[in-house]
Amino acid sequence: MELAKPIFEKEPEDGFYKRLKTEVQESVLNRVSLRKQSEYKAIGLFLAYWMFYILILVFGNNILSLFGCYILMGVTMIVLFVNSIHDAAHQCAFRRKKLNNWYVKNLELFGGNSFIWVKRHNLLHHPYANIQDWDIDVKQSKLVRIFPNNVLEHYHRYQHIYMFFLYPFYTINWLFVRDFKDFFGKKDNILKRVIDIPRKESYSLFAFKAFNLFYLWLIPYWVLEQSFANIFGAWLVMHLVASMVGVVALVSTHADEHAAFPEAPTDGKMQVSWAMHQIMVTKDFSADSKIATFMYGGFTHHVAHHLFPNIPHIYYPYITPIIQRYAKEYGITYKSYPAIGAIHSHFMLLKNSGIQENVFRVGEL
Repeated sequence: MELAKPIFEKEPEDGFYKRLKTEVQESVLNRVSLRKQSEYKAIGLFLAYWMFYILILVFGNNILSLFGCYILMGVTMIVLFVNSIHDAAHQCAFRRKKLNNWYVKNLELFGGNSFIWVKRHNLLHHPYANIQDWDIDVKQSKLVRIFPNNVLEHYHRYQHIYMFFLYPFYTINWLFVRDFKDFFGKKDNILKRVIDIPRKESYSLFAFKAFNLFYLWLIPYWVLEQSFANIFGAWLVMHLVASMVGVVALVSTHADEHAAFPEAPTDGKMQVSWAMHQIMVTKDFSADSKIATFMYGGFTHHVAHHLFPNIPHIYYPYITPIIQRYAKEYGITYKSYPAIGAIHSHFMLLKNSGIQENVFRVGEL
């Protein structure tokens, strides 16, 4: 049976979102210097990634330098992705569309596919955040049960344990499993409901994954006096550390023990406006930390990002206090937690979802 696409109610004339947008436009978006900071950050992170790669080739004969530079390269990859590539996917890292389209292609250099990720992120996650059967970013794998309408398997009883050990392989899974499932999977392929994937993207998928392994495995092996086992080990540790850094953003913004996962009614008509839905299913983490905000960009201020996805993340610390004020005025619950608390709450969700029918299942907000 074909699922009805979720349709949200129209925002009331006196709704909080219309007033919020007006104030943000008048008091925040006129800060031109912030836009420049966004562009400088994007360029700086790009240069840092390749600087660490050059340091691998120059100093990699020392085993500690080899592993250290690979790790720093991996962390920079994640920071670059969740900050500037993420902004570029929303056409806001740079003022020119062409520059954003070029910049998002950095994902290919990391072994991913920008076409498929931008589509799944912008066409499914952002419009339908946390909605069961639609939000492909929250529904990651059948190994983990997050959505209440997912089948409860016997092994889900232990998911809060085994996912602790599987999350460090998140980026490797992305490169070698998830992308291929998006491209070639036929069963329960949410993405193919909304797009057709051009054949040329399939060629690009294989070509850039091969190129990624070429410059991260083979070139260091040819240049350095290191065994391939050491090169592979450094690459593996790079991905393990990068995944642990990245998973903080993954688990801290939508999927916690108190999260709502609404199902769209059979006619698709949701009982809330789009903006109200976004603020109810999204939360911030460590929003008061300048270090966390620098590293995770629009994820620490994720409510602002979901309400203003086409604004650079540099603006969000200035938008969040306005959101908090309007949320209080309209009696809307705004949620923000320390990163550690958000991570703990995510694993409590996994535990609760794995041992019983999820008590947080709802038909509508």
